[in-house]
Amino acid sequence: MKLAVTGKGGVGKSTIVAVMARILSQSGQKVLAVDADPDMNLAGILGVPESVRITPIIELKELIAQRTGTEVGKPAPFFTMNPKVDDIPDTYTIEYEGIKLMTMGTVRGGGAGCACPENAFLKQLISHLVITRDEWVLLDMEAGIEHLGRGTAIGVDEMIIVVEASRSSMDTASRVKNLASQIGIKKVSLIGNRIRSEAEKEFIRKGSNSVPIHGFIDYSDQMLRINLGEASAVTIDGEPVDQVRSILDKILGNN
Repeated sequence: MKLAVTGKGGVGKSTIVAVMARILSQSGQKVLAVDADPDMNLAGILGVPESVRITPIIELKELIAQRTGTEVGKPAPFFTMNPKVDDIPDTYTIEYEGIKLMTMGTVRGGGAGCACPENAFLKQLISHLVITRDEWVLLDMEAGIEHLGRGTAIGVDEMIIVVEASRSSMDTASRVKNLASQIGIKKVSLIGNRIRSEAEKEFIRKGSNSVPIHGFIDYSDQMLRINLGEASAVTIDGEPVDQVRSILDKILGNN
């Protein structure tokens, strides 16, 4: 399956993506985790040592220029909108604990939706990942989901919005749902994270606007240890892992 996971900054979506990748990998699945969030912290959450260099795709300036028919540092009013990208995943990923990891990076300047060679390259690459790759692809997206174009959306099985019990988080979820609908993503769902009480679950249920909720992940010391850098998504155990596993089962229709 190809899942795009998004949500307001700070709700813990990257941690959920990392735990999902860990569970799938340990069950024998082929998994590619794609860090398409500007914060680019998925590697750290997975526990990849800082000594391991992961080249963000956006830093491949010479390659992007070559593939898009442009020149580095020069204005590009015309460029190739569908550059060759099929060799990128196997060349610019690392593997850690059985999980393949790719970091996209962020186009700086020009506005979020700029029609520039870098954005064209990233969109073409994500489109390739979600449409043609024969493996689980977990996209850790920013809330704006700017890299998902209409063509890419065809290949996304589901958009999962991670929320917490706050008005701002639910407002972001509503905006993301509308964006997803506009680009043709038909299946959108929620995961409630950092839950401390039944009242918080009810708050999310009432604010969901009938969007299906796959489950809730409780606030826990295990997840806190990841945030503090004392543990990683592949070393924690106990209830949070069980809750994410249950959510994956629901996504797969096993519950």
